[in-house]
Amino acid sequence: MAAIIKDLAQVNAELQEQKERVDSVDFKMITFSLAGKDYGVDIMNVKEIAKADKFTYVPNAASFVRGVYNLRGDIIPIIDLRTFFHLPLEKKADGQENMLILRIREQVYGTIVDKIDKVVGINHEAIQPPHPIFGDINIKFISGVVEKEGNLYIILDVVRIFGQKEADKEKENEAAVDPGKFIASPQPIQEEQTEGQRDAATDTAVGFVKESLAALRHFSASPLNDAWIKKRFIDWSSGRTAGDNQLRGATDADEFLSDFPSPFSGTFWDYEYADSVKNILPKLSNSIQVWNIGCGKGYETLSFACILKSRYPDAVIKIWANDSDIMAISQAPNMVFDLEEVPDYFHEYMVKGTNGYSFNQAIRDSIVFEYHDVLHDNPLPDLDIILVRDLLSFFPVASQNKMIDEFAEKLKKPGLVILGKNEELIGENWTSVSDAPVSAFVHNA
Repeated sequence: MAAIIKDLAQVNAELQEQKERVDSVDFKMITFSLAGKDYGVDIMNVKEIAKADKFTYVPNAASFVRGVYNLRGDIIPIIDLRTFFHLPLEKKADGQENMLILRIREQVYGTIVDKIDKVVGINHEAIQPPHPIFGDINIKFISGVVEKEGNLYIILDVVRIFGQKEADKEKENEAAVDPGKFIASPQPIQEEQTEGQRDAATDTAVGFVKESLAALRHFSASPLNDAWIKKRFIDWSSGRTAGDNQLRGATDADEFLSDFPSPFSGTFWDYEYADSVKNILPKLSNSIQVWNIGCGKGYETLSFACILKSRYPDAVIKIWANDSDIMAISQAPNMVFDLEEVPDYFHEYMVKGTNGYSFNQAIRDSIVFEYHDVLHDNPLPDLDIILVRDLLSFFPVASQNKMIDEFAEKLKKPGLVILGKNEELIGENWTSVSDAPVSAFVHNA
């Protein structure tokens, strides 16, 4: 009897030890659902979780490649796991897709799943080998199955799916995702390509650049600046390989945008540029209302005020100068200069004070510097001129359209909008009235 009791105690001890091993956690996975089943991915391969509803189409990509996505400046391929595993497609009601962002070796991928659940911790000894009953997914892509709290999880071998082992590479009929089978950056354009293929490749590359500019510098591609982006991309790509013509980070984005700003941004306008602006000003009445959006510290506003005073010497001029930078706008009304710091055409509008030269009372009275966010309500009178250089392109597209509609509503005839040198107003209601370096438009309606 004693021997039996001893044997039972030993068995119980072994069972308890086995239970403790199984209950201890040495493997964590992110769990998600796909077509009604629960899955897991090793948490060490998960970079982050994201949602998105817009992906850029890639021509000639595999059917399971939904497109590419700009993840804070990195262009990553997006794989739809339903399509990859030949499962029925399911359209999201709100259009937002749930994504696991995976890092496999040196590559980053986005994978679309139905629903992301939670982090589950298990002991690796509890993982059982896969069984052919999981017929809707190729068994070679399953590293194992495990039961936890009443749920059965299928653990995907994402390294095999995305990394493709060396032995698999020799088999051309394998279904694993080979990064080379889809394009994360445009491929070199070969001589035998048709004109249409070259255009498609270029459009795809430009699309990647537009997404990078939006993510890295909040620069919104639209009809306002589309012509410049395409021209700038050609210059940017010159001397670069097709795989190296994308923006790899903020430094590249800044270099790409270096050609965008108008002349004399943030400084006084020189005589030549001022004269170009003066020559496009229309004939106006003796009461002139101007809206200067994004005036900064006021260098642009003061330059324009002197130009207007020269062009319309007898007019009553009022410039509503707005900026959302409270520090900049607060400095604008009280600036004092050495006479050598300002262009010669300013001199007749300046007076000497104790600490240097400032603009005379007529110029100062013509400007109202105000802290204001123009995306909010703008209670202004009807306007003769709107000066908004380079600013609209850094608004979201919906805000660009809102502002342009507001311009059309507020402008008198023949009202004028002066944009940045690389911006334009598209549409039958707008007509260009100048060439570089000044971009100006009148509203026809």
